[in-house]
Amino acid sequence: MQNFKISIILLLFVFLGGCSELKSTFNFTSSDPVEEELPAKILAIKGMDDYNVGKYFTAIEFFEEILNRYPFSPESTLAELKAADCSYYLERYQEALMLYEEFENHHPTNESIPYVMFQKAMCHYRRIDRIDRDTTGAVNTIQLFKQLLKAYPNSPYTSEARSRIASATAFLANHEYFVAQFYVRTEKYSEAIIRLKYMLAMYPNTDIENQARDLLARLEAGDPPKTRLTSWLPTVSMPDWSFFREKDAEDSAVEEFEH
Repeated sequence: MQNFKISIILLLFVFLGGCSELKSTFNFTSSDPVEEELPAKILAIKGMDDYNVGKYFTAIEFFEEILNRYPFSPESTLAELKAADCSYYLERYQEALMLYEEFENHHPTNESIPYVMFQKAMCHYRRIDRIDRDTTGAVNTIQLFKQLLKAYPNSPYTSEARSRIASATAFLANHEYFVAQFYVRTEKYSEAIIRLKYMLAMYPNTDIENQARDLLARLEAGDPPKTRLTSWLPTVSMPDWSFFREKDAEDSAVEEFEH
């Protein structure tokens, strides 16, 4: 009987002594990393499922949940980027720009940085308005796309960045020509001449260059248009964005595959 008691005590000692190993083996503890990562993975899967079918309102909630609950999980990097993308596709361009900038600051060596730089420029590009309004969006677009081309000249976004720069430049040229038209209309010819010269110097080789040179020549010769400007001067409008919208759809599919 005494030997039986001793055996029981020894078994209990061995069992209790090995509890930590058993808990580790079967993931009993709530603080175990594996248990913490699993919800983040589920949230990421749900977020990407919604994102891939265009449900950006719900997708962003899953990504934000990851960032709030599991900021140090492997999924947090993906969540940061896709939260920015969701804001972009929801046309919350200022918010998206901030999120892309945060991602760039947090992960300066991440392989997605060329894409992030492209998207930052696109946030400004999408905010370009009519030619008679603020030109800040176009100016920032050109600046950021040029930064992308300088930092990553051979990235997959090089060709598209150059196209966007050309489009934003055309917008700025149209804007300057629009202002020159206004000065001609109000018979402020010296101001119109200054504006046309500025336009030709800053934005050469645009579609409206020939019209600008013709108008400038007439003003410098003291022969401004006498007929109604709406009939003599060409209609100035936004550049044709249809090509770029079609490209957006194609590029979006590629970006989703890559990211």
